[in-house]
Amino acid sequence: MSVTTQAFGTTKNGEAVTKYTITNAKNMSISAIDFGACLVNVNVPDKNGNLADVVLGYDDVAGYEDNGVFFGAFIGRNGNRIGGAKFELGGQTYEVEKNEGENNLHGGTPGYHKVMYKAETTDNSVTFSRVSPDLEQGFPGNLDIRMTYTLTDDNELKITYETKTDKDTICNLTNHSYFNLAGEGSGNIEGHEVCLKASGITEVTDDLIPNGKIMDVTGTPMDFRTKKLTGQDIDKDFPALKQGAGYDHNYCIDKETEGMEKIGEVIDPASGRTMEMYTDLPGVQFYSGNYINGVKGKNGHVYGKRAGFCFETQFYPNCMNIPEFQNCVLKAGQSFTSTTIYKFI
Repeated sequence: MSVTTQAFGTTKNGEAVTKYTITNAKNMSISAIDFGACLVNVNVPDKNGNLADVVLGYDDVAGYEDNGVFFGAFIGRNGNRIGGAKFELGGQTYEVEKNEGENNLHGGTPGYHKVMYKAETTDNSVTFSRVSPDLEQGFPGNLDIRMTYTLTDDNELKITYETKTDKDTICNLTNHSYFNLAGEGSGNIEGHEVCLKASGITEVTDDLIPNGKIMDVTGTPMDFRTKKLTGQDIDKDFPALKQGAGYDHNYCIDKETEGMEKIGEVIDPASGRTMEMYTDLPGVQFYSGNYINGVKGKNGHVYGKRAGFCFETQFYPNCMNIPEFQNCVLKAGQSFTSTTIYKFI
């Protein structure tokens, strides 16, 4: 196991950006940068041992400074959506940025994926850390953040979040990487097979804000409890699919414990690559890349509609405004730790 570093360009503000690459004994490697703590490469062997980079992204930091589609992005202080871009905490109403109609998406400005981090390495991990100051993006409290990417010799990419706050706040962190197990730039992901351990999704209004109800997916195109092709039902005339122009929904994981569990897997039959997913969080956003449109990415590739998929582990969207949902409030003086694993086979 080894960690190497290389220059990855300079930001518009003149900050030198470094890429950290971890390689394991099975020739799998992952790379991340200290700008945005973005995940920029995941190189995985196929059934014949041929390597391909299975995450969408850019060749240098300039792409990540723009990055309107959140390739490889570390998302905070709150992943997904907040209805009305406001919430109440401790008897006080906090208003955050309305950056998607009347709602808030992925925290606001500055995005956690567009600031610099301090980096520390071990022989198989890189940790990015910073303090998100009180009222950054409109959220209360100074939030100490440590986010670690670890690569194991079992081909596991582990993402660990560790935070602590000095005021009651919202803390719902996620990673927005887009995967294509055939390799980035290889076409769409409709031929990937997906299995997901979830019998419900959070029902949403037309602006994709959960209304507090859980929709049973049984007998609908939203059901992935039995493995099926992503593209099998994706364009069917079904209300939830119309709302998201495909899959863009929070799946309510059928968790057996509050700890780490396997929640699903994705298979690319052609390459033989499989990605298993594990988390200790209650929800996961399955996004099928419906709004990728002519994005210039790595290696001269132009990414089109559904060129990649995301599985963003999370607390349910808008949970801070819906008492029935498990809350993502982090109390003053408390610490929060969570881990998500993507394991490649």
